[in-house]
Amino acid sequence: MEANNKSSFNIFHLEPRSYMILSVVLILGGWCLLSFSGRVNPIYLPSPWDVAKAFVSLQEEGVLVPYTLASLYRVLVGFLVAAALAIPLGIVMATSKRAEAFFEPFIDFVRYLPVTALIPLMILYFGIGDFEKVAVIFVGTFFQLVLMVQDTVSAVPGELLHAAYTLGARGGAVYTRVLLPASLPGIMDSLRICMGWAWTYLVVAELVAANSGLGFMILRSQRFLQTDRIFVGLLVIGLLGVVTDYLFKTLSRILFPWYERLGR
Repeated sequence: MEANNKSSFNIFHLEPRSYMILSVVLILGGWCLLSFSGRVNPIYLPSPWDVAKAFVSLQEEGVLVPYTLASLYRVLVGFLVAAALAIPLGIVMATSKRAEAFFEPFIDFVRYLPVTALIPLMILYFGIGDFEKVAVIFVGTFFQLVLMVQDTVSAVPGELLHAAYTLGARGGAVYTRVLLPASLPGIMDSLRICMGWAWTYLVVAELVAANSGLGFMILRSQRFLQTDRIFVGLLVIGLLGVVTDYLFKTLSRILFPWYERLGR
């Protein structure tokens, strides 16, 4: 009897990868059930088959890959510039009360401004080219990332710093031997989160003023009620997000093997 209970329990004791597959199957199954049943108007929910045909059609028109590359370029440039400036500034603010007092009022002020409200000004200042899209992503991620890095570095246990000082560490050695190794895993998580925001702000920028990109493709499809093409744009953005998220996780495991997470 006990053996039977164990075997029945093991049926539901699946590996995490199996749960991932199950989640995808359930989502696709629900989509197929709603779209192929005829209960939902295709204008509101196109079927997977219609979306696949729209994907092929966009590829044959020669717009899907160029638009995807244009959006990817804008996201990466804006995000990398924001990260290159936000990480050192966040570390300085976490370790210097004077720097925190100097920078924090302005950062807090801009951080609460809706990025969408700044887009008209950015178009006025920078035009409607790539620089304006990059500026939107930079503003949307930089000010958030600075405070996230600051909080991560500030959370480094004081015992580590005291031990380093006791062992004779001074100046730059405290940063390279203690602060950075202890805070880099958290900074990597902050970058991973901000990457998702970067895609959000990019699409907002491309919806307002653009002549290329996935956001532009979605807006143009909306004007002609081409919901299947809208779904193509959303799926491409979502898949790119999944890939970048996986890359961040993999890179974090490779670079920081000592960092343990709950449940892993």
